[in-house]
Amino acid sequence: MTELERFGVSIPDDLLAKFDKLIARKGYANRSEAIRDLMRDVIVEQSVAEDREVVGTVTIVYDHHTRDLSDRLNDIQHDSYHSIVSTTHIHLDHHNCLEVLIVKGKSSEVKAIADKLISTKGVKHGKLVMTATGKELK
Repeated sequence: MTELERFGVSIPDDLLAKFDKLIARKGYANRSEAIRDLMRDVIVEQSVAEDREVVGTVTIVYDHHTRDLSDRLNDIQHDSYHSIVSTTHIHLDHHNCLEVLIVKGKSSEVKAIADKLISTKGVKHGKLVMTATGKELK
């Protein structure tokens, strides 16, 4: 197990009170775990910014009746098979579908794939969420 390092932080009372309310609302057991999560978030953001390997999800909602849209989305996915780990397709109603793609690769490559999918004419909404692979996180 990794050794723990203790350190002190000076924080204004009002900021600490707001932080304590936030961590209570989110269910953290203590300040230390909340601060560790904040640090991990910064490390993940840096991984994305430095074009390191990331994993993520691309979520899109579209009307499958839109002419050739399913074919165009499939073509993009086939062109990116090396970065797409898995896909899930859900029928939301008679017209609308949800697809969630799990992606892995350099953050710039993952973003390019997501941008192609989300900007495809007929896609109603899309969102990319990226995170670190866990290799750099303790």
